[in-house]
Amino acid sequence: MSTHYVISPNLIVLSTLVLIALTAFMTIASAADNERPKQVLIRCDDVGMSHTVNQAVRELIETGVPFSTSVMIACPWYLEAAEILKANPQIGVGIHLTLNSEWKDYKWGPVLGAAKVPSLVDANGHFFASEAEFAANDVDPNEVEMELRAQIERALRAGLRVDYLDYHMLTAVSTPELRTIVERLAEEHGFGLSRYFGEASVSIWDADPEDKLSSLLDHVHNAQAGLNLLVIHLGMETPEMSAMVDMNNQTDPYRVAVHRQAELEAITSPAFRAAIEEAGIELLTYKNIVSELGLESMAPPADLTSYSSSFIEE
Repeated sequence: MSTHYVISPNLIVLSTLVLIALTAFMTIASAADNERPKQVLIRCDDVGMSHTVNQAVRELIETGVPFSTSVMIACPWYLEAAEILKANPQIGVGIHLTLNSEWKDYKWGPVLGAAKVPSLVDANGHFFASEAEFAANDVDPNEVEMELRAQIERALRAGLRVDYLDYHMLTAVSTPELRTIVERLAEEHGFGLSRYFGEASVSIWDADPEDKLSSLLDHVHNAQAGLNLLVIHLGMETPEMSAMVDMNNQTDPYRVAVHRQAELEAITSPAFRAAIEEAGIELLTYKNIVSELGLESMAPPADLTSYSSSFIEE
């Protein structure tokens, strides 16, 4: 005996209506995504590292471009950086959590002193030059937390109004255990974390000096809808900076000043401002982001092994 199934006309109508509704929802969602504003955070790293870097920050401030800047509290010129930023409260301020000292003849060590965190330093009491050297040593996570906490406390004593934390050379977030420490410190102090707001990220550091501006403009022209992060390393071609040799850059270690001057010229150029306006991009700071999105909107990024993620459309 065969069984015959009769599909109700009402069921056919209902199924059709559901399909139409789903299609409409997907269309609206797609349109909404396309209508998301293009927003860019400029984050200038390594402020306080040297007088030259601080002077470059002054020059960028004078242009009126909104940006955030990350201060290296373990470095000799952090107090000058603090004074500059206290006089310019419109700038987003971060602490560039530091566990490396990467220059050949220009060194720094822990805020706590080498004796209190001996696993974090080399034979001369300086931070290790690279993340690889750091990883190769028997680093005590408790000492990492002590040192990073001390850097935060020093920043606050200097009068900095801190919006966020980030991480010099990515070392402070180079393992899950270290990342947990950084996340805990941010939560304790009510700070944001750079790249935890869903920012697609890019750096122009790897571009040749003569290509910095074109690289920057390409990123602007192809920026995605939503929140993007542009990491910049400012400086000037001065005797101070020209004397620095980057022990982590095997291909171009002697042109640090040239690279940093080129990034300063690119980010302060009329061409950059024109490209931002043409693309309809809104420039924000981490001060804006923390205030508008809230700390509860943060989530760990999938990948923190590079300064670049997906700023430009593939």
